[in-house]
Amino acid sequence: MALFDDTVRNQLKTILARMGDPVTMVFFSQEIECFTCRDTRSFIEEIASLNEKLKVQTYNLVTDKEKAAQHDIDKVPAILLLDGKGGDTGIRFYGIPGGYEINSFLNALLETSGKREPLPKAVAERIAAIDRDVHIQVFVSLGCPYCPNAVSTAHRLALENGKIRADMVETATFPHLAVKYNVSGVPKVVMNEKHDFTGAQPITTFLDVMEKL
Repeated sequence: MALFDDTVRNQLKTILARMGDPVTMVFFSQEIECFTCRDTRSFIEEIASLNEKLKVQTYNLVTDKEKAAQHDIDKVPAILLLDGKGGDTGIRFYGIPGGYEINSFLNALLETSGKREPLPKAVAERIAAIDRDVHIQVFVSLGCPYCPNAVSTAHRLALENGKIRADMVETATFPHLAVKYNVSGVPKVVMNEKHDFTGAQPITTFLDVMEKL
């Protein structure tokens, strides 16, 4: 059963027609104890059917544990994006990127394919200067219109610097993590487990925090 009607499918096709290089969506799932894995798989397979430059690879978190460890995947459903050369972009989606988050997902596909707006020189230089591992988690709800901007900002940072990994984490799918990180409002951004802020802040705010890690 299709998730999108013909009108939406045509809109998505138009957006994805702007893709440059191929992109591979790597999906991690498991059959039990994952109530959104099936819907998430249907979602990415339907997206992939809209453009021949999109490919899907599917793995099981338990039986393919070496592959999961290779990409630091520790929960499901998980989607990570590989660029046209098969390189790990550092972009992660934990939970189905539906609702408003389809915007950040489409944006991630386009940017991974090479279709990115140039960054201001000063910002690009600050990103390039990050020389330590940074793990960004952006906690979202699918009904939050401000969350995709925060997710896309984090993902752009990951694309620009291989030291950075950026996760979208959908709070309804991972309520224990929302409790652990005291998520009372979204988007909430947590960096390296110890620094956080709330709201869709500009990329310079992300950098201000990262430079203090």
